[in-house]
Amino acid sequence: MNQTGSEIGISEITGLEALYFALIDSKVELVTGVAGFPVTAVMNYFEKNLASDIPTLWMTNEKVALEAALGASVSGKRSLVLTKHVGMNVLSDPLVTAVTHTIGAGVVIVAGDDPGVRASQNEQDSRWYGEVAEVAVFDPSNPDATYSSLIRAFELSESTKTPVIVRITDRLEKTIGTVTRSDDIKTGTEAKATFDRSIWKLTMRGKHQHFHINVQPLLVDEAENSPLTRSVKASKTSKIGIISSGYPSLLVDELLSEKQLEVSHLSLNVVCPLPLRKLRDFISDHEKVLVVEESEAFIESHISICGNVLGKMTGHLPYGRIEKEQIALAIENFDKDKVTEYTFIETIKGRGSRSLCEDCLFLPVYRMLHDLNILIAGDMGCSIRSAPAPLEAVDVGFALGAAISTAIGFDKKSVAVIGDFGLSHSGIVGLINAVETGRDVLVMVLDNRTAAMTGGQSTPDLTGAVKALCDDVTVFEFNDPELAGDRIKELEGLVRDKLSINGVSVIYVRADCVLYK
Repeated sequence: MNQTGSEIGISEITGLEALYFALIDSKVELVTGVAGFPVTAVMNYFEKNLASDIPTLWMTNEKVALEAALGASVSGKRSLVLTKHVGMNVLSDPLVTAVTHTIGAGVVIVAGDDPGVRASQNEQDSRWYGEVAEVAVFDPSNPDATYSSLIRAFELSESTKTPVIVRITDRLEKTIGTVTRSDDIKTGTEAKATFDRSIWKLTMRGKHQHFHINVQPLLVDEAENSPLTRSVKASKTSKIGIISSGYPSLLVDELLSEKQLEVSHLSLNVVCPLPLRKLRDFISDHEKVLVVEESEAFIESHISICGNVLGKMTGHLPYGRIEKEQIALAIENFDKDKVTEYTFIETIKGRGSRSLCEDCLFLPVYRMLHDLNILIAGDMGCSIRSAPAPLEAVDVGFALGAAISTAIGFDKKSVAVIGDFGLSHSGIVGLINAVETGRDVLVMVLDNRTAAMTGGQSTPDLTGAVKALCDDVTVFEFNDPELAGDRIKELEGLVRDKLSINGVSVIYVRADCVLYK
């Protein structure tokens, strides 16, 4: 980390607070984000504590969030993007292009992963986007590393003219530790970093060549020589070592200290590009090496060819979330090439149902959809919780905003159930395509003007835009529980009528969210 001046020790702060102080000390001028676990808590904290002259903008779509940050970058303003891991899929389009296009001031994407799938539709690993986009990825393990990673990420972003990813998790946000904060941090150059238009002298192929010849070596050097990487070598007689990254590194540290184990530990902070030379040297010094990481076998898959590497792929550790006792069990089984401990597959019956709120005003609507006996396309959000028993209302749910596009592909006119947030996120694009291509689909917008699954953020009213796109739009008020019986019969009749005609039909079903009323 480039520092001058004195350093200030801050005792006992969380990883979330470390992000905040790094944001302040990096002189960030724009924060954009899309709500979702676990980054909603980060954005809420920023909103509450940041000065009014630093905009914190909730966006409806991650692609837009990154594009706004890139706009700030080319005008010389450092910007930060907050997204959960599935949002990385949405913003990947401008991310991949920005790398060879080049940027101006630093752009850092804080990607919140959800090991254990506490509140997500999948358990993907954001570290892979480092390889897809060919950008640096920091995977800090504690609050001090989190602070230092974000500070360094902005510096690296400006020196390489590329966005940088910092990966966090819910447990990292909540972890408490001492942070060393500098009171005088260099912000790259004397003047603000801005976009250099001379890149347009190159062809698109030339931009890619420029990246690999001039920029990628800088990223490799960062990975191999990062001061944020920690290596603790056990006694010379130690035959085993552990390679880790992210929050699990903290668990390894605690376990080795508690058990007084003679095990070497290499804790990576920059995981993309992987420091292959450093990894090869560590592996060659040990008979067996265990890789401890969340959620996928990202590091392990790159080094498993060495033959003496254990981890998720060998069954020593489970995929997804890692606990300390699982690391201990893996160490106990170092002498085995394969372990079959983790064969349990979680079911809703075993875990317990996570259904809709008991007094949700839309419950009768979902029961009515179940009784239609046709394919129902759902959406990420509240409607996805109606898929399992006992409601069994929607049949499929692939992505946020995907319900309308999915229903376009059904073999006959059916129902796409989408929330107002899903519609504004990306569902409106599906509606445009449905109208333009003359498909048969009934869109039911369950409108409570709230992003209920991500913290109750307000959502834009797109009724006017929908009416401009589609001739057949009905607004149905469903806000009085005492009239629910009569109103649901009326709504069912309306739904059956719309299903019997060709073309695109839209029914707005409006009711308050009981959780955020």
